[in-house]
Amino acid sequence: MLNSTSYGRELRLLTPSDFQTVFSNPPVKAVTSHITMLATPNTKGHPRIGVTISKKRAKRAVDRNRIKRQMRETFRLSQHKLPGFDIVIIAKPGIVEQDNAALRDTLNYLWRKLAKRCVQYQSR
Repeated sequence: MLNSTSYGRELRLLTPSDFQTVFSNPPVKAVTSHITMLATPNTKGHPRIGVTISKKRAKRAVDRNRIKRQMRETFRLSQHKLPGFDIVIIAKPGIVEQDNAALRDTLNYLWRKLAKRCVQYQSR
């Protein structure tokens, strides 16, 4: 069993085909004005995430890295509440203007919403 708060390689979407599987037809979505989360069930038994932030959304690498760090950290802390889904997080315009606290609040809200929708999807 995985350490409940680790963030190892097995919790990441690593290959372009992993990402493409989620992008092609995600049955579960959670959206705010700054972030979109797409999720597809996997056979792994635990959630995995991939993060995409284009240079168009955050010009400076320091901003992209800060946002990715927040995304990964909130995932690490809430992964035990999520079922076995592959999740892609997409940054939208205006995300750079959010400070760390606001970004964390938004992400925590989205993790709760996504967990609830994944469970609903599985129980169909």
